[in-house]
Amino acid sequence: MFSVPMPKVYKTLPPPREEFEEIVAFIFIGPTRPTDDMHKRLPSFVRRNKVRLALEWLKLNHEDYSDLDISYKNLEEYPEAGPPVIADYRPEWIDKELENKAVHEMEDWTAVDEGDCPLIVHTLTLDQMMTPNVDVNVLKNAAKAHLLQGGKAMAIGRSADPESIYSNPQMYPKAFPWLFPYGLGGIGNKNGFTVIGDLLRKRSLLLYHDKRFQRDPIFSLVALNHEQIKSSTTGSFVTVKKGNFDAIANRIVNADVDAMDSVLQKLNKGVCTRFQN
Repeated sequence: MFSVPMPKVYKTLPPPREEFEEIVAFIFIGPTRPTDDMHKRLPSFVRRNKVRLALEWLKLNHEDYSDLDISYKNLEEYPEAGPPVIADYRPEWIDKELENKAVHEMEDWTAVDEGDCPLIVHTLTLDQMMTPNVDVNVLKNAAKAHLLQGGKAMAIGRSADPESIYSNPQMYPKAFPWLFPYGLGGIGNKNGFTVIGDLLRKRSLLLYHDKRFQRDPIFSLVALNHEQIKSSTTGSFVTVKKGNFDAIANRIVNADVDAMDSVLQKLNKGVCTRFQN
């Protein structure tokens, strides 16, 4: 796991409205212009007072946001209620192409009057990437087609050195901020009444009554991989008496690498191998 230097990208929040308009656009196609009620039922609705309260709460309660710079000047550029960018409207008298209609379909307008409005995002989303039983080549082809069709992609650099999985309580809160909303309670923290091991702490998190750790598609996999890395690291140590250290060290240095490769290939094929001195 590598840390993403987000403070270098957005050290000041919210970003200026001009920068926001460069990466976000809303285009409405239909027989009528979008109303204020429709904006409220879409993710395009932003209330700057709510954004201000959320940023102030994060700065006050979240450890990783303690040095956040809240730009009230940029916040004043956003509307009190409504889309943060200009919503482009293109009149269209039909909302569905003729070849996509059913044979006996009589209605022309299929929009909703109540509830959430359907939103089409022309991009490659996480849900598409996390679809089970999908070949990796299919995902690669989908990403390639997205770029060839003029799709955009935003890349954020990462640090050169990986994060340590030992004595790093803030690793999980930084990697899963939606699971640790206060930035506290990470694996290996010393703020509890008693010190517990990492494995026991992960088990207790997976037993939370709201099951948010169980339902997260990535947390359990990352936690298991880290435990496997730790067990393989601690299991590879060799304990040798001081008098036999030189002899054992020479045997390890002069070990036949080709013989070790042959043993690994046989183990991969499931061949039972017996070692002899």
